[in-house]
This record gives sequence, C-alpha cells and structure tokens, in this order.
Amino acid sequence: MSDRFTITVDGREIPAAPGQTILAAAQASGIYIPRLCHMDGIEPVGACRVCTVRANGRVVAACTQPATASMVVQSQTDELVSWRRQLVEMLFVEGNHFCMFCEKSGSCELQGLAYRLGIAAPRYESIWPRREVDASHPDIILDRNRCILCGRCERTSRDLDGKHVFGFVGRGIHKRLAVNARARLADTGADVTDLAIGACPVGAILRKNRAYRTPVGDRPFDREPIGAPVETRAELTINGGPAS
Repeated sequence: MSDRFTITVDGREIPAAPGQTILAAAQASGIYIPRLCHMDGIEPVGACRVCTVRANGRVVAACTQPATASMVVQSQTDELVSWRRQLVEMLFVEGNHFCMFCEKSGSCELQGLAYRLGIAAPRYESIWPRREVDASHPDIILDRNRCILCGRCERTSRDLDGKHVFGFVGRGIHKRLAVNARARLADTGADVTDLAIGACPVGAILRKNRAYRTPVGDRPFDREPIGAPVETRAELTINGGPAS
C-alpha cells in the first residue's frame, strides 16, 4: 500500500500504517513491547504505562500513540526498563499477590513481566490492603486481592460482551473493581463464557473448577519468557487457551 511508511524501533526499521499505534506496528514486526492493560480487540487506554517508550524523544504510551512516518522509537533503554521495573514492583506491593499459591501462576502476565524484568522481590514495602473476595457466582470467582486495575475486564465486558458487568468505584488507593449489582457477582449477568472472564491478565477473575487443569511446568511462561516469541496473550485467554 502506497500510504504505508516506516518507523525505527530500537534501531530496527519496520513498516507501519496510518492510524496504527507504535505497539501494534512493533508487534506486527515481531518486536515485543511490555504491556498489561492493553489487549487486542478492545480500546487502548494507556492505564498501566508499562508500555512507555520514547518516540522522537517524547515519553508516550506505545499502546495509544499513533506511529508517524520516520518516527524513532526507543523501548529498551536502561531508563525505560528501570521505569517498567518500578511500575511492576508497585503493582505487586499494592495488592496481595502470592504467586506460589495462585492457580494463575505460570500464566499470569504480571508474574511473567516480573521474571522478564529480573524482579526476584519488590524493593518497596507491601501495603497489604483488605480486599473482598466474591465467590457467590457458581462458575466464576472474583478475587480483588490480585486485581491490578488494568480495566481489561471492564472494556471487554462493555465492548465485546455488551454487558457492562465490571466497573470501578473509588479513587486513588481506594479505587477497586466493582460489579453492576448491589453486592454480588452472582446477581449480575456475568456468564462463564463471557470474553471478559478470560481477559484478566492476573488471577483476579477465574473460572471455577478449572484450577491446575494445565499442570505447573506446562503453562505459557513456565517454558519461555512473556513476549518471546511475540504473541497476543489476549487471544490465549479469549480462546480458552492455557491462560484461562
């Protein structure tokens, strides 16, 4: 197509198209830019900032920033990797994450990024918040202790399921995941087949009666780091693959 152009990502020239974001162009060329709130098929919002890059010297979110002709993008500098490491560490200490006991271990994108970034243990003091677990639904469990407020469930429920099951209430440190019922997930229109249930990158929303169906050691990030090779983890969850 004559309207296509090229951009440079970490010294590599790749093709891009009008309207395509930096992250999408990079992914199409096999270049992985870390992300947590982004998932193909739903509106990008740049909430987690893990995909932060420098584009022509400016700090931007790769999932929302459109690529432009001759743009020079830096993604893997020491500075940017340090920022990502701090963001991931803060997500760990702002929730209650116990990877060794979590059934999402090995399929969790937060855990996968921690391993990729070389995080053995967060440097910051844990907050240990008190968060509710909602097991009222016969097929789905909602564990807010593991929620990283990425909004993928909210946008998937709204844009793909057309249900508006999930949303957020509160602000700042008091912000939390809520459902469109007075109290319980069981009182919503949530169904185990909803795409939103598989959209969670961590273990906050899980299908019941499927724990350890894929043995530890056979899960996606047990075998290779997240992003190597580039693949859409959202597709794995939506299609009921190992991340579900």
